[in-house]
Amino acid sequence: MGPLIFVILGFIVGAIVGLTGIGGGVLMAPSLIFLGVEPLVAIGTDLIYASITKSLGSYFHNKKGNVNSKIALMLFFGSIPSMILGYFILKFFNRDIINQYLTLFLGVVLVFTSLMNLKKDILKDVKCRSTYILILFGFLTGLVVQFTSVGSGVLATFALMHFTSLSPREVIGTSLVYGLLICLLGALMHAELGSVNYNLALYLTIGTIPGVYVGVSLNSKIKQKNLRKMMTIVILFMGMILLIRCLLALFCISLGYQ
Repeated sequence: MGPLIFVILGFIVGAIVGLTGIGGGVLMAPSLIFLGVEPLVAIGTDLIYASITKSLGSYFHNKKGNVNSKIALMLFFGSIPSMILGYFILKFFNRDIINQYLTLFLGVVLVFTSLMNLKKDILKDVKCRSTYILILFGFLTGLVVQFTSVGSGVLATFALMHFTSLSPREVIGTSLVYGLLICLLGALMHAELGSVNYNLALYLTIGTIPGVYVGVSLNSKIKQKNLRKMMTIVILFMGMILLIRCLLALFCISLGYQ
């Protein structure tokens, strides 16, 4: 498959991120898998791509004072042991089996995170401030990101909204910095595993830069609430399709078909 399709994909995902604020991770990794990229390589490459895109947003939010470094590091420290655990699982288990179950896991995460977005008001009045809860959320998020490249935005934002007193702008800025840290760490680990396609990451980034600009330009012209809900439903269906495809493949394997 030629590089142009990946430049176009980068443009589309970048435009959606700029338009809706929905994280590129929930869109990029499953899209790459649908286009035939090996699941493990899709996730490793997406982590490189996410590191590049999150660095710019982190820089601007930090300049505006929207980053709580202490909380971002607290989440990150919780993520380190789980990402190391994930690294050794990826390193020593059979790659074909990992690819099969990564697709299944990614489908579950997409469905779960999209349902969280659709039902985000469930805990809107619940506030619980605890260092241990943030570290636990960091641990869980790190494991999910290491295996799927998805979750640093949705899960971290959920934790910061409900377990801290940060303002909405601080939630976004802190979540971006935390996401940048774990994406960088995950990308380094996947690079050591040989599951990163650098040319593919470059093509995606080339498309994303103008895509984000277009998305931000259109941002004020479209009702955000309806658009975000529509995109969340799209992500839900993507997760369901991945789950069905993976479960069918596992069923065929159990019957002795290749």
